[in-house]
Amino acid sequence: MTVYPARPALFIDGHWLSGEGRATHQVVNPATGETLAELPLATTADLDAALDAAARGYTLWRATSVDEKAAVLAGAARLLRDRADIIAATATLEQGKPLAEARGEVAYTAALVDFYAGEVRRNYGRVLVRPAGQRSLVVHEPVGPALALCPWNFPILNPARKLAPALAAGCSMIIKPPEEAPGSACLVLQCFIDAGLPAQVASMVFGVPDMVSRRLIASPIIRKISFTGSVPVGKHLMRLAADGAKRTTMELGGHAPVIVWGDCDFEKAITMASAFKWRNAGQVCVSPTRMIVHEAIADRFAAALAERAKALTVGPGLDAATQMGPLANPRRPAAMESLIDDALAHGGTLLAGGARVGSAGNFWAPTVLADVPLSARLMNEEPFGPVATVQRVASLDEAIAEANRLPFGLAAYLFTENARTANIFADAIEAGMVGINTMGMSAVDAPFGGVKDSGHGSEDGPEGMRAFQVVKAIHQH
Repeated sequence: MTVYPARPALFIDGHWLSGEGRATHQVVNPATGETLAELPLATTADLDAALDAAARGYTLWRATSVDEKAAVLAGAARLLRDRADIIAATATLEQGKPLAEARGEVAYTAALVDFYAGEVRRNYGRVLVRPAGQRSLVVHEPVGPALALCPWNFPILNPARKLAPALAAGCSMIIKPPEEAPGSACLVLQCFIDAGLPAQVASMVFGVPDMVSRRLIASPIIRKISFTGSVPVGKHLMRLAADGAKRTTMELGGHAPVIVWGDCDFEKAITMASAFKWRNAGQVCVSPTRMIVHEAIADRFAAALAERAKALTVGPGLDAATQMGPLANPRRPAAMESLIDDALAHGGTLLAGGARVGSAGNFWAPTVLADVPLSARLMNEEPFGPVATVQRVASLDEAIAEANRLPFGLAAYLFTENARTANIFADAIEAGMVGINTMGMSAVDAPFGGVKDSGHGSEDGPEGMRAFQVVKAIHQH
């Protein structure tokens, strides 16, 4: 059995808890199917204890000085870098991504936590112009104890992406990372604890998702919910939050369009589309999936994308030669099979992949399909896996209409060397993030989030901290 560096457990009020008669969940290596650990699942008593700690932790942390908050965040960033190897190896074992990608995830996570160490000191308000003897201020204050619900695709980044801005804002937090990839989150939280975060300020729980979310969201202690995940689950959580008028940040699904225009730098477009499509086996909310290509270069682009897909080395994430790892759980290959079979039944053309790889693990071949009718499920449902479609269009209006056709609006991309085309696209596209000749959507100082069914609110950047704050106007005469 592979050595699994983490010992996943609950963390409540300063104590790591495991066993003690709790139900457990098997953490499985998606490359081999072997069990890595038994994860304890929270009871209702555990959740109530976490709520109690969050209430006490909020009172303590809100009153903590700016310098102390900044020191904890900066210290956590240093520890993330110091422990990068063990954190990255844990993520690869439990989630599947290649080790190089996991290391990059740690590096970005540390940079983001560092950013919020500085953002603590940039919590600026406004002084309004008033007559002599009067004063009006606008200030930003923490919203209160928060709940974060994280997915499995970026098991290192997602917990820190929620915890760091909440701490910078002055909030306490209960985090529920994914049960399928818990060890990474435990190691990330340990960095904050070892950097001096008071024990009551952050708790980490695992459990049956519906039970956990209902119990915690119903509590008057929780005043903010931040969720990353699917559209249906996000809408369900919003309904639960509405009963208590709770604030929400929802980073939901996408089905990112990529317009590849006839005047683009072809080599740049195909290289970037290939690299970002197969990253994390396509299990990325901003993954480029719908390639909408000008008819003059559509056949050439489709052939080149298929050629690069066929050349990729698929294997366990710990193997140095691996370029794409397994899908994270058995549900994903099953979903790929269903979507691709449906696309082919509707008349799509398979250019690469389309099948499982090997007899063990959750491996799927990078897949490219061309000319899939819009009636196929793949053209309407987020695949969240290593599959791309190529559509041909004749006009920019047609391309933008297709890009905007779906209810998703997370990320959208364009490749062109024409500034006017770029400006038209940037103005007309319905997406929270737009990439023109780039697919890099994440930057520590820039907002990350979508519109329409892809959610609301932003993570990262100053907006990430503002999401955990309320605005107060103070008028003095």
